[in-house]
Amino acid sequence: MTTEIIDMRSRPSFLHDFYGATPGTKEYDVVKWLNRRVGSKDDEHFTRSKNAKGFVKEVRESGIHAAVVVGRDIPGIRHSNDDIYKLTGKHKELIGIGSVDPYALGSQGAAMEVERAIKTLGLKGINLEPGFASKPTHADDPIFNSIYEVCSKLNVPVCLMSGPTTPNFDLNNPAAVGRVARAFPNLSIVCYHGFYPYVNEIIGVAFRYENVFVVPDMYIFLPGGNLYVEAANGFMKDQIMFGSSYPFRAMDQSVKDYKKLGFRDKVMECVFSTNAKRVLKIK
Repeated sequence: MTTEIIDMRSRPSFLHDFYGATPGTKEYDVVKWLNRRVGSKDDEHFTRSKNAKGFVKEVRESGIHAAVVVGRDIPGIRHSNDDIYKLTGKHKELIGIGSVDPYALGSQGAAMEVERAIKTLGLKGINLEPGFASKPTHADDPIFNSIYEVCSKLNVPVCLMSGPTTPNFDLNNPAAVGRVARAFPNLSIVCYHGFYPYVNEIIGVAFRYENVFVVPDMYIFLPGGNLYVEAANGFMKDQIMFGSSYPFRAMDQSVKDYKKLGFRDKVMECVFSTNAKRVLKIK
């Protein structure tokens, strides 16, 4: 099995209070709560990433070759693409995914920022969170089309995040992902949180559209998560990737726990490394 594990979803705690940057805050307690809910043995493990040095040390000690640091651009949580570049560009162990808010920038402004993030900053993809936007919506809302078009043209993935913490649970249904995949067949679409608990539905979308990739991350350990593994051992071995979802689950524990889920050996290599390298264009 390859030793080059790529973590497709990670963020250091110091990046924002939402990730547990400040002890004694409500956000800090929520991070601890969520860690317990998804099976972390140590609900304060994330305090080790109080700075970039601590975060990179955690990545290395977990046996992870590279961690994908995912930016956010939603009300209340904003990491500029320059911030993600400054953090990831200094460390070979880190890979940056940018983000844009088309409501703030407008469709064309967002498209221009995508081009800058990819061409100038060298980020590897763009993260969107339709259900968390200032005007919560579905992934196939036309406001995102200019972003999809640019990412398709630049041959970089769009990452869509949706799961059980989405404010409007109706927007968690992955049917919209299928519509985007059909409209943009050359666009790689990475689905963070596996759109849990709609496990059967996202698997069905991935079955129909080979440009859809699933990162169940921490939700693979919840009831029904075994279906991701079953699908990966069948048709979906080239469409599923590992993510720790740090700081909401410990890196080292997640790596060890993924190895116990029942992935076949050849599939395990695809999950940990091969698929991520292909989608992110890592040589």
